[in-house]
Amino acid sequence: MISKYKNKKFIDEEGNKWDSKREYKRWILLEEREEKGEISNLERQVMYQLMPRLTNEEGKFKYHPIRYYADFRYTENGKVVVEDSKGMKTPEYKIKKKLMYWLYKIEIEEV
Repeated sequence: MISKYKNKKFIDEEGNKWDSKREYKRWILLEEREEKGEISNLERQVMYQLMPRLTNEEGKFKYHPIRYYADFRYTENGKVVVEDSKGMKTPEYKIKKKLMYWLYKIEIEEV
């Protein structure tokens, strides 16, 4: 399947689903770095809430929550690093990147 941004979904040998081969290759590299002890606490698809579900004055649903899913998060030299394997920076992503910094003081690293 090809998305509207031309990245092809990818399934690895273990059956894990990836948004692109770029993301999968980055994961393999990060796993190798973790095995060498260069980084620690490696995670993928980490969710950050940027806005909660909103309701109106009567408590009825108004807006869905806004979430950002980081491709990878790990610790390097005592610092938490959040990465995104970006081929194309969509307008939605650009807004979420700014919200991540505003809410969490996290600068997303794009690889």
